[in-house]
Amino acid sequence: MDKRQAIGSWLSGPRAAAEEMGVDFGYPGQRLGLPQQGPGSVARFGRRLGAVAIDWMACQLIAFGLITGGEWTAAGNWTLAVFATLAVLTVGTVGFTPGKRTLGLRVVAEDGGRLSFPRVLLRTALLLLFVPALIWDRDGRGLHDRLARAVQVRI
Repeated sequence: MDKRQAIGSWLSGPRAAAEEMGVDFGYPGQRLGLPQQGPGSVARFGRRLGAVAIDWMACQLIAFGLITGGEWTAAGNWTLAVFATLAVLTVGTVGFTPGKRTLGLRVVAEDGGRLSFPRVLLRTALLLLFVPALIWDRDGRGLHDRLARAVQVRI
């Protein structure tokens, strides 16, 4: 076998090369005991990104209109503070933010129960760093969810 086949091309990546050689990775969430589709399945990246975008825009409007009095230059840091507060309060109490609820998502612990408050704080702090959200495992969970032992599922 050619080394290039084993490594994969820069377009397909090593996962595609491994799948061509017969490796079965299963579906996202299979290792966690979640269904492949429907309610309770792992939320896909597009929905999660859409939910964060909805939440961020709402927090931006709150920071712009209510906190800074219409000053865009001061709204950036306040948006981050409002976003952190929103995430901690809503995920910590009901399991979803307004954006997640709008798109039919919920944050739960790996065992399916509610996420404890310290884990919600850890998850939110890591999410604010933004880098952990861009790194995900084969189940589609961001690093912030993995370290907090959480998973975003469809409602």
